[in-house]
Amino acid sequence: MRGNYDSMLGMWPLLWPAVAFVAVSAVALLFRKALMTALRRWLGPASVGVFLDAIRLPSILWCLVLGLFVAIEMVELPRRMTAQLRTVLEAAVILSVTFTVAGALGSLAAAAGERRALGLGVTGLARTAVRGTVLLVGLLVLLDALGVQITPLLTALGVGGLAVALALQDTLSNLFAGVHLLADKPIRVGDYVKIADTTEGYVVDVGWRSTRVRMLQNNVVIVPNKQVAESIITNYDMPERRMALLIPVGVSYASDPDHVERVLIDETRRAAGQVTGLLADPPPLVRFIPGFGDYSLNFTLVCQVASFVDQYPVQHELRKRILRRLRAEGIEIPFPVHTIELRGAPGAAPPGPLTT
Repeated sequence: MRGNYDSMLGMWPLLWPAVAFVAVSAVALLFRKALMTALRRWLGPASVGVFLDAIRLPSILWCLVLGLFVAIEMVELPRRMTAQLRTVLEAAVILSVTFTVAGALGSLAAAAGERRALGLGVTGLARTAVRGTVLLVGLLVLLDALGVQITPLLTALGVGGLAVALALQDTLSNLFAGVHLLADKPIRVGDYVKIADTTEGYVVDVGWRSTRVRMLQNNVVIVPNKQVAESIITNYDMPERRMALLIPVGVSYASDPDHVERVLIDETRRAAGQVTGLLADPPPLVRFIPGFGDYSLNFTLVCQVASFVDQYPVQHELRKRILRRLRAEGIEIPFPVHTIELRGAPGAAPPGPLTT
């Protein structure tokens, strides 16, 4: 009986720290739940959904760590053990905050890029740079919390980084070329581009080493960032996706140019509401250019399409409609005709022209 009483007396000093741990943790968890509910209600789930999903589990750990801090302060432990426990808890908090912020910022950047809220698509290199920066800062804070001197470490990393840079020149050149592409923004994720007159398609991603381009054949071409940065790039989505489409039309010399112009404009305006990708604004126009051909009057129909790839179905449908309309209007589309004049001997009857 005496031993049980003594053991109870020995456990009595741990009672109030345990109660404090449970009470503080419970209050912190209730505050966490109320705060997250209020944020979802005030800002909307679409705005903070990614961030709240990222901190849901780590925030529980933070609440428990807060309770442990309070409990440690109430327990009479040796000073050295107390300092070590505090250091461990600080390190756990720093690591959880670092990984949570890195993941949340990367997810927010990706979500903003998908909604075009940033005005450009977010690349893999951009997301990696965001996460890498947060992780680096968190590592430095952790080392400082553990009592590690950062200055000698940075000096050693500088010397080692020089050796690594010399050994990985090609890799680093592609990395810095990718950074240059992100800063200068000649291409963006989702743009339709032509690189060096050999690669043409949609930009899928700009990574730390290469740029991925999906061609119209649904094949992905991987181009090193250095080659992209040094090449002549044609971006068909800048400054805007809309582009002019020029369709040449040749008619017979017997045709009235004003009549041909009216027919082409009228048929194009009718097709604007029926052919996908053909825009009615700005309105189409016709120019008598290049003009007088060898066997036809040559016009150029100028209309607007929604994007570069829309020109192919638009040309397909619009050419068929123009051909039917010209036939209905009695406007002839001539075949190539060449007239050869044969000259005979002096005094002989001229043989006359030979038409082919």
